[in-house]
Amino acid sequence: LWPEKFNNKTNGVTQRRWLKACNPALAKLISSKIGDGWVTDLNQLEQLAPLAHDNAFQKRWRGVRAQNKQRLAKLVAARTGIHLDPAMLFDVQVKRIHEYKRQLLNLLHAVHLYDRIQRGEGADILPRAILIGGKAAPGYVMAKDIIKAINNVARVINADKRMQGKLQLIFIPDYNVTAMEVICPAADLSEQISTAGKEASGTGNMKFMMNGSVTIGTLDGANVEIREAVGAENFFLFGLTVDEVEALRHNYNPQQIIAEDKDLKSVMNLLDSGHFNRFEPGVFDSVLAAIRSPHDPWMTAADFRAFVDAQKLAADAYRDTEHWTAMSILNSAASGRFSTDRTMQNYNDDIWHLQALDLAAN
Repeated sequence: LWPEKFNNKTNGVTQRRWLKACNPALAKLISSKIGDGWVTDLNQLEQLAPLAHDNAFQKRWRGVRAQNKQRLAKLVAARTGIHLDPAMLFDVQVKRIHEYKRQLLNLLHAVHLYDRIQRGEGADILPRAILIGGKAAPGYVMAKDIIKAINNVARVINADKRMQGKLQLIFIPDYNVTAMEVICPAADLSEQISTAGKEASGTGNMKFMMNGSVTIGTLDGANVEIREAVGAENFFLFGLTVDEVEALRHNYNPQQIIAEDKDLKSVMNLLDSGHFNRFEPGVFDSVLAAIRSPHDPWMTAADFRAFVDAQKLAADAYRDTEHWTAMSILNSAASGRFSTDRTMQNYNDDIWHLQALDLAAN
């Protein structure tokens, strides 16, 4: 009856908190080049795009990011006792722990890298620190089982001398907004890997993008708009689309997928073997059963191969320092549409129709 009463507005985040306050060194660098108008008009970050391939600006950008990675390493050391190497790719997934957000898929990739290195096949693997953080709802047993699995695998990886300088896996305890203010300025790769069609929007992806992280993700939620804004060449896309998820659901056979993918089969065998849960038999049973279930709505096994391939592309891009820095700058430059200022303006234009106040006159 009243279609005009139904409006969808893309979420946003405030650059005053998620860039200026939490990343003061980058904010200072940006303002030194384009002024500080971006603080109230984030679209002005577009002026950074022509600087993406400027060698001097790139060097200063990398310097700021290196400082931020050292700051995050100190936080991780204080909370976990584990010392990160800031030279590694910081591969970050911090958000609510939920099956649809697929921390489990991220864990499978970590085990895959570990498996290759321990078998002597890791010469081409980029040194990587995988950081996962988040909290489970009090009654969400599967989410807690996933946290348990991540911590068990992390304990084995971080204690294995063969992994030193090659692979680290960290579960950041007590994840909160204060921690995020240190994490998002330091992330190289932003994991936004929910099953297509399950994420309403998401805002963590926007915070990471604004601070120069490059996204690896599915066509889900605000990822679609982030990829559109920054360009497909500056986004690592993988996974089934919404339509493909629905089409596959009726005859989904993860057991066959596992059997036909030697890497996934090896990962599952390693998880089955008790390698990561000695003296805790059965502690992974619920997690492994979920991956193998033909009724798994999150399609974890189905997206494994595409995820591994996209991670390889991201690693190759990171090796080219100048190319990666340009991608980082361009992500920040394209983040203007994800400001809450734009969200509020859209609401006002289409719903509220409020008149602006002249603060100077009042």
